[in-house]
Amino acid sequence: MSGLKSYLAGKAAEDAVLAAYRAQGYRLLCRRWRGAGGEIDLVLSKAGEVVFVEVKSSRSFAQAVAHLTRHQIRRLLASAEAALGFFGAGSLTPMRFDVALVDGMGRIDVIPNALQAG
Repeated sequence: MSGLKSYLAGKAAEDAVLAAYRAQGYRLLCRRWRGAGGEIDLVLSKAGEVVFVEVKSSRSFAQAVAHLTRHQIRRLLASAEAALGFFGAGSLTPMRFDVALVDGMGRIDVIPNALQAG
């Protein structure tokens, strides 16, 4: 049952983060986009920029960010590169990678441009 509980908690965190971005005028392009490298939780856009969002939830913000591993970051970058062919103009597309942390109280802390490829 813990697998279902984790799935539902993750979906609830994604729902909350998506609502926060939408309140700021972002448009959802895709949810849980799957590419060869892995999955991207949210793909959003605003003013021509594509924003890839990795959502991490845990009891605290510190625990949530600790769940983001180097291996996962490499997979996210590879997936985003593939996604740009669907959601943008390839590597020329203005883009960024945000990490959205959700704590046990449902509070959200977004780290904009957290995964700079370079």
